[in-house]
Amino acid sequence: MDIDIEKLAIVHYPHPALRKRCETIEKFDEQLAAIAKRMLEIMYAGKGVGLAAPQVGLALRLIVLNPTGEEHDGRIYVNPAIRDMQGNVEAEEGCLSLPGINVNVRRAQRCRIVAQDLQGNPIEHEGSDLLCRIWQHETDHLNGVMIVDRMGPTDRIATRKTLRALEDQFGSKAAG
Repeated sequence: MDIDIEKLAIVHYPHPALRKRCETIEKFDEQLAAIAKRMLEIMYAGKGVGLAAPQVGLALRLIVLNPTGEEHDGRIYVNPAIRDMQGNVEAEEGCLSLPGINVNVRRAQRCRIVAQDLQGNPIEHEGSDLLCRIWQHETDHLNGVMIVDRMGPTDRIATRKTLRALEDQFGSKAAG
């Protein structure tokens, strides 16, 4: 796969990349590390706490995140899977691919993530609250699921105009 890493940028709803189920990563090389590094840069520039590869137009099972905002706390997960979900809590979420939209989403309060690092070594962590929420949100992206799919009827009505504007904007770019 030949990817111009410097041209990677956030894609916005309803870009088709956001609805694809991503492919398992089998090649752990310098290009993968460069993609992950660039994704972290894009996430920080967008003032986000997480970013999944489909959000930059790549159908790869790769997520990056930083739950604390501390410079040393950037995290990279390759081929992540969520396990052992416990509890249930509703909280507001936003998404870099859905600018201007914040909705309440019900998620597990505690969970475990099983993944690989950039060298292909297995990693496993347990988390709760915000960290657990980020894992779930970003892993949803890898399966073509977005917060618009998880929001309730009230948020659906409240975001209708913003979603329509994003759809119109995308349509204009695709046509032009």
